[in-house]
Amino acid sequence: MSSTSPSGRTRKERMALPRVEPREHDATERAASFCEVDLGLDWEGAQLEADRCLQCVRPRCIEGCPVGIRIDAFLGKVAEGDIDGAAQIIFDDSSLPAVCGRVCPQESQCEATCVLAKKDKPIAIGQLERYVADAARAHAPPAQRVTPDPDGGSAAIVGSGPAGLACAADLAQAGHEVTVYEALHDLGGVLAYGIPQFRLPRDVLRAEINRLAELGVRFETNAPIGQAEGVDDLLAEHDAVFLGVGAGVPRFLNVPGEDLVGVSSANEFLTRVNLMEAHRPDADTPLPQVAGRRVLVFGGGNTAIDAVRTALRLGAAEATICYRRSEEQMPARVEEIRHAREEGAQFALLTNPVELLDDGTGALAGARLQRMELVEPDDGGRARPKPIPGSEHEVPADLAVVAVGNEPNPLLRRAAPDLERTSRGTIAVDEETGATSKPRVYAGGDIVTGGATVILAMGAGRRAAASMDREIRAAKSGAA
Repeated sequence: MSSTSPSGRTRKERMALPRVEPREHDATERAASFCEVDLGLDWEGAQLEADRCLQCVRPRCIEGCPVGIRIDAFLGKVAEGDIDGAAQIIFDDSSLPAVCGRVCPQESQCEATCVLAKKDKPIAIGQLERYVADAARAHAPPAQRVTPDPDGGSAAIVGSGPAGLACAADLAQAGHEVTVYEALHDLGGVLAYGIPQFRLPRDVLRAEINRLAELGVRFETNAPIGQAEGVDDLLAEHDAVFLGVGAGVPRFLNVPGEDLVGVSSANEFLTRVNLMEAHRPDADTPLPQVAGRRVLVFGGGNTAIDAVRTALRLGAAEATICYRRSEEQMPARVEEIRHAREEGAQFALLTNPVELLDDGTGALAGARLQRMELVEPDDGGRARPKPIPGSEHEVPADLAVVAVGNEPNPLLRRAAPDLERTSRGTIAVDEETGATSKPRVYAGGDIVTGGATVILAMGAGRRAAASMDREIRAAKSGAA
């Protein structure tokens, strides 16, 4: 542990430094725009924030990172002013640092384990990762194409979300020929269709994916596995297959009225805006009129917050989150909840829908809601919401968006009917290797865990890539 830093500050002086917070667009301006809300750190702020790192002998922040980035090492490089060196350290372990720096919940992962979090605010690890990735992208040369290893093989990656991209990157860097198959017309999976531009600009995502293409990864879009081709077809063409198709089928509320005109899943709502630009007047698949309407969003996760903030940007007169638990129990990031409030979103907490109301023509007129109270914890340890008798009330609404989770796409059953599944319908895998019950087939990400974080999906993709590399090489050497 160093007593002084590159700046000459002592340990005591570094501990006294306040955390440097990122710049943000004004709430009033950004609520009417899809421009990025968080403007990140500038160079002076990044170097000052990195200097707060105490360079612990045992850096627990690394243990909190699902992909194992050497956080202390890259922070040290930033503090020294060596951005290229910091970028190389990050890229050794993460294929999507500019994405993760923006959308991953560092506050519950790497930053939660920072020693400074015990008495003060932790190092802004996510902001610094983002800064380094953005700076490297701005002036770095194209990635060096990896020459295929003569002893390598061929791998198919199904799905271009975070798990698939991480797996593809590691396999390509190991010298294998890698092809990524994406069902949609654009790459990125949930990163492209599920996360709005004000949180993750498309040019940032495209730049990260282009870097993988520069490494030698091939991408095929409009290629849904399970339609014309199945997993067995891929196994006939490749030495191993990774399934990273996510969990993209929305769950619903199972209350009367969900089939009314004006009710949609968050998947449909966000995909139309994020991927198809359906909010534009000339869109091929336009959205129902949002401007001037009253919008209810059911759910308390990041997707629900994304939906309510998107509705506001589309001109909603009112946009309200309805969540059956308290704000403290909302799965959404604290930062995103704060941004939503600043932008004008309303919150109806401890409230649950019991019916969506018909206006008499088959369209949504409102919702019948019931107030809830928190009682004894459920199996997950959270206080359980219980309906309060006699608390039902009606509120008007023109549009409703349901954001209460997702489940695996049934298309996968046609693609690989012999894969063992869990009771939840997700693919059963070996947690250490990502191996499925089907030889040479691996899986990771939301299709295994259910809805989780980008960085957890990436960690699963990396573990699977290491196992696939070992299996492919063992098979090649055995055949020789």
